[in-house]
Amino acid sequence: MHIHILGICGTFMGSLAVLAKELGHRVTGSDANVYPPMSTQLQAQGIELTQGYDPAQLDPAPDLVVIGNALSRGNPAVEYVLNKGLPYVSGPQWLADHVLQGRWVLAVAGTHGKTTTSSMLAWVLEHAGMSPGFLIGGVPQNFGISARLGGTPFFVVEADEYDSAFFDKRSKFVHYRPRTAILNNLEFDHADIFPDLAAIERQFHHLVRTIPGDGLIIHPQGEAALQRVIEMGCWTPVQTTGDGGQWQARLLHDDGSRFEVRFDGVAQGVVEWELTGQHNVANALVCLAAARHVGVVPELGIAALSAFMNVKRRMEKVAEVRGVTIYDDFAHHPTAIATTLDGLRKRIGGARLIAIVEPRSNSMKLGAHRDGLPESVVQADHVFWYAPANLGWDLAATVASSTVPTTVCDSLEQIIAAVTALATPGTQIVVMSNGGFGGLHGKLAEVLAK
Repeated sequence: MHIHILGICGTFMGSLAVLAKELGHRVTGSDANVYPPMSTQLQAQGIELTQGYDPAQLDPAPDLVVIGNALSRGNPAVEYVLNKGLPYVSGPQWLADHVLQGRWVLAVAGTHGKTTTSSMLAWVLEHAGMSPGFLIGGVPQNFGISARLGGTPFFVVEADEYDSAFFDKRSKFVHYRPRTAILNNLEFDHADIFPDLAAIERQFHHLVRTIPGDGLIIHPQGEAALQRVIEMGCWTPVQTTGDGGQWQARLLHDDGSRFEVRFDGVAQGVVEWELTGQHNVANALVCLAAARHVGVVPELGIAALSAFMNVKRRMEKVAEVRGVTIYDDFAHHPTAIATTLDGLRKRIGGARLIAIVEPRSNSMKLGAHRDGLPESVVQADHVFWYAPANLGWDLAATVASSTVPTTVCDSLEQIIAAVTALATPGTQIVVMSNGGFGGLHGKLAEVLAK
């Protein structure tokens, strides 16, 4: 079968393409922006990519068109599909029908940490010899690919609350029907499709309604929004993590790089790994709980986590030039920015820390999180904010109250010149964006090298 994917370079759709290819289909696709890591992964898989949405790419007609949720009415390719009566489906529906059917699905949902936690969980199962399938919205470095079918019934999926398609406004995760579900945390996000937090909580409850009575739901004890979700009705056993929960961590190092795991008050072992931050310690606990549900004893899970390599673009060290270290991080929300910088600060102590932030997510562009931005960067020594002409709100006015030295720039060249002037040996630079950021990381490294 020839499957053509519209919006193929999104992390979810790119992973879907890999699975479809592995199932033996001929897969092609197109996107408005073709950039790594998804573009390079797809090209390595021999998947043909087209830039843009010219309807000519759909002639001769494919057997099926999978339409990504970034596309809407008015898109020339979408209009062609509808006018010609071509068969089409949303990505989550295709995944449910052709991959997840009859499998033990382990779903990882939440505002933050989905990609990292899904990667951890897939790796823990792999380390235990369970050869899971997975679909992850990033590239886990332990695997080097974002999706695979796997050799057993177990399948780990990053369960996003974003909508499925222009014709299906349910959250993606409603399609997945997991037996093991992690609800990692819940805050307001996706302001382009949700009016408020209550609307997201309702979608999370739709997910809870699909989990069988002999399944398991795992969530942190202290999350008020998730507690409200469970109180709407729950028919499944629940395990909790964190302070007051069944699964707890005792930090042996402030930065979270070493901690003891306890289950029901009994020590299970010590995780010692490359990751930092309280958020990753929390991710590890829910991961170990989910792995135990499918038969991985905590001791084995802890050994796996100690060998876990973080996902690409999650505090990924991309360059070290003349003593200056550059990291790439996906942080797209004030909470994610704050926890990431806090983890790094605890690791590097008093070394100079420069953050470069692009408010690029749909919610950020709408200004939904702007009040939280000044406070999110307090662990940095200097922050550079990128404010392109089309941002739509006054970023400079928003961050003017920041207690950290702050520079707002309207071009990459301006950022590079200013950062280069500030950076001295030992400086740590974190570039935070959920997009390609115009190749800023590489350009900055080049200039620093000179």
